Amino acid sequence: MSTGDTPKTPKLCTECAASKACIQRPYRGARLCRTCFAAALEREVHEQIVREGMFRAGERVAVGVSGGKDSAVLAHLLRVLNERHGYGLELVLLAVDEGIHGYRDDSLEAVRRHQQSQQLPLRIVSFEEMYNGWTMDRVVGQIGRRNNCTFCGVFRRQALERGAIDASADKIATGHNADDLAETVLLNLVRGDAKRLLRCTDAVAREPDEGAAADGRWIPRVKPLKCLYEKEIVTYAYLQRIDYFATECTYAPYSYRGAAREFIKQVETLRPRAIRDMADAAEQLQDTQRRHPSPVTGGSRVHRCARCGYLCSQPYCKACVLLEHLNEGTGSLATRRAGTRLGRE
Repeated sequence: MSTGDTPKTPKLCTECAASKACIQRPYRGARLCRTCFAAALEREVHEQIVREGMFRAGERVAVGVSGGKDSAVLAHLLRVLNERHGYGLELVLLAVDEGIHGYRDDSLEAVRRHQQSQQLPLRIVSFEEMYNGWTMDRVVGQIGRRNNCTFCGVFRRQALERGAIDASADKIATGHNADDLAETVLLNLVRGDAKRLLRCTDAVAREPDEGAAADGRWIPRVKPLKCLYEKEIVTYAYLQRIDYFATECTYAPYSYRGAAREFIKQVETLRPRAIRDMADAAEQLQDTQRRHPSPVTGGSRVHRCARCGYLCSQPYCKACVLLEHLNEGTGSLATRRAGTRLGRE
C-alpha cells in the first residue's frame, strides 16, 4: 500500500447493516451477510411454495436427487421448511442410476450420504433394470457421444415418474433453478418449439388433457428452486456445509444444452438480471396464451403409449421409440427421424 492510501472499508450487509456482506445477489443486487442471505433464501423458497400452492398436507413427495448441489440443497430446504412451517409432508429421496461408470456410481455415494444426514428414506431406480439392460454407457457405445443426452433425458424423466409411482408419491420435486429455466427457454426458442416454450417455466406441471391422470399414474412435478440463481445455491450449500458431488457428467461436454449454458453465462456477466428476465418473459407469453388461446400453440391430446402405457401425445412414447432403435442397432438415427411410430408396428 502506497503512502496516503486508505484501506478499503468492508461492505456491510444491506439487511442488518452490522455484518460483513458475503454475497451480492444477482437479481436484486442486495449485499447480504451469511445469516441474512440464508434467511432470505429460505424465506423466498417458502413464499414460492405457498404462492404456487405446490403441496398439500399429508402428501408424499419424492425429491429427485442426483448428488449434485441443486438436489442436495433442495432436499435440505424441503426438510427444514417442512419442519419449520408445518407443511405436513412425507419426504422420500428418489435417485436414478443411468449407468455411467466413473460418474453416477460416485455421485450415488453422495446421495447415500445425504440420506444418512437428512434421515430420509431413499429409493434408487436404474436404467439397466427398467430398460432391459440398456445403460447410458451401453447407449453411447452404440451411438457415440453426440445426441446421447436425448436418450438420457427421455429415459431419466420416465424413470423418475415410474420410481415415484412405485414409492406411492403424490408429487415429484426437482432442483431446477433459474439458470436451468433460462437455458430451457433459449433451447425451446432456438428449436421453434412454441408449446414447450409456453410451459417450460411452470413451477407446478399442469395436468394432462382428456383426463389422462384419472388412474393416478400421472404425478405432478414441482420446482421449488426455480427463482434461485445457480451461484446462490452454491453459496448456500457452502454456508450450510451441505455435502454434494461437484463433478460434471462424463457426457455433458457434448450436449446441446451445454452450448446454451455457455451462452447464458456470457449474457449473465453483462447483465445479471437476464437469467430471471428470460423466464419471466416466457411466463408473460404463457399468460397471454391462456387469456387468448391460439390453435398453433394449443395443448395436444394426451393419451397412453400403446406399448408401455406412459403418458404421451403420439401413439408411442419417445422412450419406446428410442429403445426400439437401440434394440435394432439404429440408435444413431433415432434423433433424426420423426419418431412417432415403431418399426415393426
